[in-house]
Amino acid sequence: MITLNDYLYSGDTLLRILHNYSGDLRKDARKNKNEIDLAHCNFLLQITELLEHNDFLTAQSQKIREFYKYMAREYPFLAFTFKGRIKSLIRAEEKFNGYIVEYIYDYHMEHGTYPSVSEIKNRLTCFRDLIAYRIVISMPRCHLKSEQDREKVEEKYLYEIANALPAFLEERGFTVESARGIMESPSELLNDEVRPYYRDYVAGKTPQDYRSLHITLYDNSSRCFMEVQLRTKSMDDVAEIGPANHLGYEKGQDEARARRDAIPEGECIYFDEAYERGMRLQKLELSKLDVNMFAAVNNSLINDGCGLYRGRLILPYEHLSRFQNDLID
Repeated sequence: MITLNDYLYSGDTLLRILHNYSGDLRKDARKNKNEIDLAHCNFLLQITELLEHNDFLTAQSQKIREFYKYMAREYPFLAFTFKGRIKSLIRAEEKFNGYIVEYIYDYHMEHGTYPSVSEIKNRLTCFRDLIAYRIVISMPRCHLKSEQDREKVEEKYLYEIANALPAFLEERGFTVESARGIMESPSELLNDEVRPYYRDYVAGKTPQDYRSLHITLYDNSSRCFMEVQLRTKSMDDVAEIGPANHLGYEKGQDEARARRDAIPEGECIYFDEAYERGMRLQKLELSKLDVNMFAAVNNSLINDGCGLYRGRLILPYEHLSRFQNDLID
């Protein structure tokens, strides 16, 4: 079985790793008539094209910047950041294989059999966040009345911004995608006309206190999907450096091992291969990798300038709150 791990110690650049890995995987898939591995190759091709031919990202980020300028006019008292990234190769590979493992396990638990190849391939089409943008807002304490609750005020503005975002971007060439009922928002702060498009992890309960609003859009100019996440600073802290980060990783390992115990080895080759690829990635010793522009002392101290582990940044905008004497009503 061909895995990404086999290519990470060669000293090659990220793009060369992608070309070699996907090329060898495609040859092996054709030889063994493995349709899921062929779908895997097409997924890797999407990442490669984003990294090789990313001129369209300049035009895309300029459209996102228009919303940044809108927010600066409408909410001068808020501090906020806009960030964009292409998903890292390692995280994308983990997620792709994780989708396969999770779907086959759930299907087997419900039906007692295994899904067809076409059903697995259909599940893999839901990957929509290779490109993702994140808007993080914060209300400086100097703009708050002493009796006001900061979290409630920030959430009010977060939903207000979420209400404006879909129509704003649709006017600039994006199509908003339905959330298909996943984490449908119960919040009265979200307008009914935009409610079907958001996955609301703010009002809905999630493991490890993860909170964020997610919306998926299709860029009609570049013909690709992208995801936008909206968070307050405290929500972002929980997701990036709090329990939603570390504990989620540990919980994911435990769940993956439980699924392996439930699916006998050798009964479903697609489950076996996806599970093994995922487990090998979790056991990577990053300090021993030899990839252009990547260096790691250990699995915590990482300097990744190539998009291997942390993702490649494509949009850093920051707006500092304007100091105002008037308090917020």
